[in-house]
Amino acid sequence: MNTDKILAEAIATDYAPKDNSKIVALKKLDSKAKLPATVFTYTFGIISSLIAGAGMSLAMQVIGKGTVGFVAGIILGVIGFTLCGVNYPIYKKMLEKGKAKYAYEIVELAREIAEE
Repeated sequence: MNTDKILAEAIATDYAPKDNSKIVALKKLDSKAKLPATVFTYTFGIISSLIAGAGMSLAMQVIGKGTVGFVAGIILGVIGFTLCGVNYPIYKKMLEKGKAKYAYEIVELAREIAEE
């Protein structure tokens, strides 16, 4: 088997015009169902990590001084790590809702494609 030929065909199919608009519509519906959860998760994760990092910096007295900064850093770090911990369950819930919202359309379109 010529692996170069298989690789070339795989790359060529990525650049070939898509004749079947139903496949394109199905992919768009799929991404429409998943995109809000993904965007929220990345944004929430970045903000949570920044909060945890700020708390760690305060606790190690890289920024701020004294006992007040240390205690505030620990509290802020715990809040940040807690938010990081709940990020995945929130993502799963949002993804489930997005899939449920578009499930009927996606299943119907997939059936139409499969029957052709």
